[in-house]
Amino acid sequence: MTAFALTPRQREFTQEVRTLGAEQLRPLAESGTPGSVNRELIKTMGSLGLLAKLFPGIGTREAAAMDLCLLRESLATQSTEAETALALQGLGTYPVLQSGRDEMVQRWVPAVAAGDAVAAFALTEPDAGSDAAALSLSAERDTEGWRLTGEKIWISNAPEADFYTVFARTTPGAGARGVSAFVVPADRTGLSGKHLDMVSPHPIGKLTFDGVRVHDDELLGNLDHGFRVAMRTLDLFRPSVGAFAVGMAQAALDAAVAHAGTRVAFGGPLKDQQTVSHTLAEMATRTEAARLLVYAAASAYDAGETQLAGSAAMAKLFATEAAQFVVDAAVQIHGARALQRGHLLEHLYREVRAPRIYEGASEIQRTIIARELYR
Repeated sequence: MTAFALTPRQREFTQEVRTLGAEQLRPLAESGTPGSVNRELIKTMGSLGLLAKLFPGIGTREAAAMDLCLLRESLATQSTEAETALALQGLGTYPVLQSGRDEMVQRWVPAVAAGDAVAAFALTEPDAGSDAAALSLSAERDTEGWRLTGEKIWISNAPEADFYTVFARTTPGAGARGVSAFVVPADRTGLSGKHLDMVSPHPIGKLTFDGVRVHDDELLGNLDHGFRVAMRTLDLFRPSVGAFAVGMAQAALDAAVAHAGTRVAFGGPLKDQQTVSHTLAEMATRTEAARLLVYAAASAYDAGETQLAGSAAMAKLFATEAAQFVVDAAVQIHGARALQRGHLLEHLYREVRAPRIYEGASEIQRTIIARELYR
């Protein structure tokens, strides 16, 4: 068996997830309201046990990175909406799981795993995106805890989530060393928000904090160590963003191979045109290379290796850029039909753009990789 060949158990798992995605999740995703949280879809994923895969339970507070990647890749080949809904549940909940007090874990994690609660990860601000250490939402101490004041933007699942993992400035002028993380229930007085209309119709919004109270036991991790809380979660999830991209690339490649094999032009199937066949070969090669980089980064994380930043950055960078190429090439092979609203590739074309930006833009990943070369 080669280094990153899947075991029989893993292959069975990926096929099971694909089948569930195609038969049960895709119809629910397609019947949902674009731009809104699809609670029926989330509840079904909970009932099917897919959300529980994010939280393995007794003895550990983390899923295996490889399992997370296989889950996201498999879902993405069938339903990007289901994949994204699952990923957001994990991203918003993992800071609580990894750094929260036991009572916070017991309050929120089982509800998320069951599909009864919707989570959100609230880091980005109007003036703090890639430079997350520059965030300015303030947390001012008072006798009962803190008061949060400021704004968050481009927050997935906002403003419909049931709780938010919020990163706030607790020590002014201290950069990354002055940020703390809190879990904030959505029903807190002073917390409001609105939807944002995006190219890809996922639930994304803006949050406004007007003196929102949080209590001492809602602090995640240590005071002024919130940046570590964020990075701990992102280190786990970054390779799996690459897995999401690989799933989209595979879906686009499969569609292009099928179309080129049956579409007749110039007296024969498109696949007999060298320019088409060579494009398909390039698409397949980039998809497989991306997959192997993702599996390598996930395996390194699960093996407990400490120098993970470079491999995780390479996986996300290459996979998201490769998926952009593969989806675009698949559209070109299909021609105008792929641009019609409702076509799989029209959908993937809108979906594939965002992963090159969120959880660290491609330019940031290149900076990380270059820095690691001299570490």
